[in-house]
Amino acid sequence: MQVIDPRRLRVLRALADHGTVTAAAQALYLSPSAVSQQLASLESEVGQELLRRKGRRVWLTSAGELLVEHADAVLAELDRAEARLAAFGAGELGQVTIAAFASAITNVVAPAIAALRESAPGVIVLVRDAEGQESLPMLLDGEIDIAITMHTGHTPTEHRIVWDVLYSEPFDAVLPPGHPLLDRSEVAIADLTADDWVVPLPGNPCRDVLLAACAAAGFTPRVTHTSDDFTAQAALVAAGVGVALIPRTALRAISGCRGIPVTPNPPHRRVVTATRRGRETHPLLHTVRKALSEISI
Repeated sequence: MQVIDPRRLRVLRALADHGTVTAAAQALYLSPSAVSQQLASLESEVGQELLRRKGRRVWLTSAGELLVEHADAVLAELDRAEARLAAFGAGELGQVTIAAFASAITNVVAPAIAALRESAPGVIVLVRDAEGQESLPMLLDGEIDIAITMHTGHTPTEHRIVWDVLYSEPFDAVLPPGHPLLDRSEVAIADLTADDWVVPLPGNPCRDVLLAACAAAGFTPRVTHTSDDFTAQAALVAAGVGVALIPRTALRAISGCRGIPVTPNPPHRRVVTATRRGRETHPLLHTVRKALSEISI
């Protein structure tokens, strides 16, 4: 048996619905001769007599009635596929994978997912934790669709990526118990010259921001402890081993940790979404990026 053309199943279904070739032709915006030709071709494809004809009267054979039942299922699936493809094309259906660092997941990604459940319930967002700029190789390798990271302005693969700023936030100073500046409402980085420091690991862009801020204040910090986990940094500071600069949104998630604003020129981190150039206009990615951008920090 030949492959059945689903377009001819629509013609058969129309005939079953309307009773005559002429009425079916009108419903399908075809000529009666075109409908007759399609039905004859369908009979050839299935190798069965589907219609009985007597003069202008036409009715379905048992094989025709059986095929109409299957036509209903086939056409319903095709309609479903068309609807899903239309939703996918409109950015209302599909799966997007985001890699982001912990505080961005907490403060931006999770609220955006909650918002998308209301505005675009067909969009599924998968999340992967990636500190620093670990997400950029994942993005360029096609493992993820959107990366949330810090933009340092000198990434060598920048021409392959489209950046959108999500938010910019200051680093606050976190001081150990008994520190002479602990009760201040503001702290100058230059006042922390003599302290031991807890900083992120080499390669983490937050470390680069911190070292640049110290250099601008005229000194190189004495690094004694390193961790990329801000909660761990805060715990080390609370243990009295040094001072730290921690982004303000990260401090929100650390219980009992007080940040002191830095003056006069506090270091900032600029948090961005990154997508591969050429995919930034994809409707599905546009939907998710818009939801991310609408979250207030």
